[in-house]
Amino acid sequence: MDLARAHGLSTQAIRNYEDVGILPAAERTTTGYRRYTPLHAQALHAFLALLPGHGHQTATAIMQAVNRDAADDALRLIDESHAQLLDDRRTLQAVEAALRDLAPVPQERGDTFIGPLARRLGLRPATLRKWERAELVEPRRDPHTGYRVYSAADVRNARLAHQLRRGGYRLEQIAPLLAQVRAAGGVAPLESMLHDWRTRLTARGRAMLTGAAALDAYLTARAAGPPTAGR
Repeated sequence: MDLARAHGLSTQAIRNYEDVGILPAAERTTTGYRRYTPLHAQALHAFLALLPGHGHQTATAIMQAVNRDAADDALRLIDESHAQLLDDRRTLQAVEAALRDLAPVPQERGDTFIGPLARRLGLRPATLRKWERAELVEPRRDPHTGYRVYSAADVRNARLAHQLRRGGYRLEQIAPLLAQVRAAGGVAPLESMLHDWRTRLTARGRAMLTGAAALDAYLTARAAGPPTAGR
């Protein structure tokens, strides 16, 4: 199938894309073969262009909306992706700001317990306990009650861990970095991570522009009417 070969895909992949609504429904020949047109090629091009910026799930939902003539739904999904990208940029800025402000904090100041800290960060207490097991935070125990006591430094590290998690980093990536920060008394170990994070956000933003152009071309082609059929 020319459509599959042109994009380095299998014939079955093209059929699957049609079945789930990524491609518009193809007409069938009298012998039952699907007839794909230039419009299908544009739909496939748009989908593949949307993938790097929006991810498979959202790119699929965008194409499904377009193919059922619900362009407003597709544009809303795109808006939501852009909003998430903006939020991720703000998270990166917050991490950078947190690192700039990173400084030794007296252990006797800023103490709090697991419940208030979890509420402050918008997390469950179980998440903080998991982070403790992963050595992201190291609260001490109250000798009388046995409760976890988070110092101001622990709170700072929990905030930093939370921001890095939102940036897509795994616990096993964050733990050694925070350990280095604590040991070195500085944030140099995180500089390469932040650079990589910023690079990925920039690439994602550029990919969204590429995807938008391809989708706009597909929308224009759909509005122009059915093209001549081909194989």
